[in-house]
Amino acid sequence: MAEEAPEDGAARTLPSLRRLSQALPFGRSHGHLGTSGRLIVPALCSQEKADPQETAFLLRKAWTLYSVTPLYGFRRARLRDYARLLGAFIAAEKHKGLAVEVGVELDIKVALSSLADIRGSELDQAALLVQLSSRSRGSSRNSEDKPMWWGWFCSMFGDELSENVPEHFTCLPLFLSHGAESYTALVGSWFQKTFDCCFRRLAISPLNLSWMVAMWAGCKLDRAASAVELVFSVPRLAQPLDISYAIHPEDAKALWDTVQKTPGEITQEEVDVFMDCLYAHFHRHFKIHLSAAKLVKISTAIASAHCDGIVKILHSQYLPGVLMLLTELAISQIQ
Repeated sequence: MAEEAPEDGAARTLPSLRRLSQALPFGRSHGHLGTSGRLIVPALCSQEKADPQETAFLLRKAWTLYSVTPLYGFRRARLRDYARLLGAFIAAEKHKGLAVEVGVELDIKVALSSLADIRGSELDQAALLVQLSSRSRGSSRNSEDKPMWWGWFCSMFGDELSENVPEHFTCLPLFLSHGAESYTALVGSWFQKTFDCCFRRLAISPLNLSWMVAMWAGCKLDRAASAVELVFSVPRLAQPLDISYAIHPEDAKALWDTVQKTPGEITQEEVDVFMDCLYAHFHRHFKIHLSAAKLVKISTAIASAHCDGIVKILHSQYLPGVLMLLTELAISQIQ
C-alpha cells in the first residue's frame, strides 16, 4: 500500500494497521531533543556492562524506527507463549486467513527474548527482541534456521515515561525493525491487538538531524573515523537534486569543541552555531546557501540517520547514546 509523504517529523502508521489505543495521559516535563533549552546527555559515554556478543547483531543494519505506546498486560515470563501465538498469527495471515493450530510446525520460526543489558536506568525495561527465521522444507530438524527479519523494543533513559505510566503497562517506546515491511506490519498488528498499543512510524526532522550530527561529530573515538557527511535535498526543482557535504572527522570534532561550552550538555544555540559554521564554510567555497536546502541525512562514525526514520548504528561504544536520543524522539511522539 502506498503512503503519502509525511511532513517533517510527522507520524506514519504501519501499513494496513488500525490505531487501537487512544492518546495516553502522560508526557515529558522537560525540553525535548531539538527544542530550545538544553539537553543533558549522560549516555554519550560508553557503557561497559553491555555484552558485545549480545549487541553485535544490532550494528551496521538499517533499522526503521517506530514509536510504541505502552503495552498493556505484557508479561515477560510468557515470551514462549507469545512466540507460539505470534507464529500462528503470521502463518494464518500468510495463508489468507485460514486457521492455523498453535504449536504446529511452521515454515517460519518466531523467537522472543530479552536483551537484559540494553537499558539505561533501573526504571527502564530490558529490551525485547523479536526474530523471524525461515525453515527450509525437507531439511532436518537439527538444521540451522535462517534469520529473515528482526525487530526489537527498547527504552534507554525513558525514566519520565516509566514513572508516570499506570499499573500493568510496560514502557518500551522505541521499536526498530530490519527486514521485509510486510513482516513488520504483521508483527506490529499482532502486538497492537494483543497488548492494546499503537505503532507509529518515527520520522526525524532536519532540526533533530542537526542535533544528532553535532553530538556524534563531537564524540571521541579510539580508532580512525570516517568522514562526517551531510546530505541536503534542494527543493522546488524539476529533477531531484541532492548535495553531499563531507567534513574530515577531526575538523568536525575540533569545530564542535570550540562551540560546546559545558561537556555533557548541549544547547540549541550551540547546535545552531555549529551548523552555521558549516554552512558558511560551504558557501565560501561553492557559493551555495545550504540553509535554503533541506537536511535529509547525516552520517558519522557513530551512526547514520535519514529523515524517513532509518538509522544505522555503527559503533558499539556509543550504542547507549544513540538509543537515548532515539528513545527521546519516540517518547516525544507519544501524546
